[in-house]
Amino acid sequence: MSTDDEDLGMWDEAMDEQAAASAEAETVELDELTEEAPITVDEKRKLDTILDIPVTISMEVGRSHISIRNLLQLNQGSVVELDRVAGESLDVLVNGTLIAHGEVVVVNDKFGIRLTDVISQVERIKKLK
Repeated sequence: MSTDDEDLGMWDEAMDEQAAASAEAETVELDELTEEAPITVDEKRKLDTILDIPVTISMEVGRSHISIRNLLQLNQGSVVELDRVAGESLDVLVNGTLIAHGEVVVVNDKFGIRLTDVISQVERIKKLK
């Protein structure tokens, strides 16, 4: 058997496996998305009580662990190696809890951050435990 015949045989085998897997797949009916009922006056009042609570939001470029001796030797121009590589996304923390990842942008000569990945509510709750 030539190499081309072997390649075709492997291709046919792979296609047969894919067809068998597709035949085993089940079709699932999904519920229609519906709009949630509007929030009640009581729920709105409760929400309004927390909307003005200040939180601390910070962006973390990276971390480093150094000894106090090395910390005291730092001065202007010193370089501290971080645990991230260049181009890696930043962490966005609210009150010390990771909520998103982002990238640095410049808007009107000021630094900002564009969120690239928001941590799901379920994942945030898991991290609290």
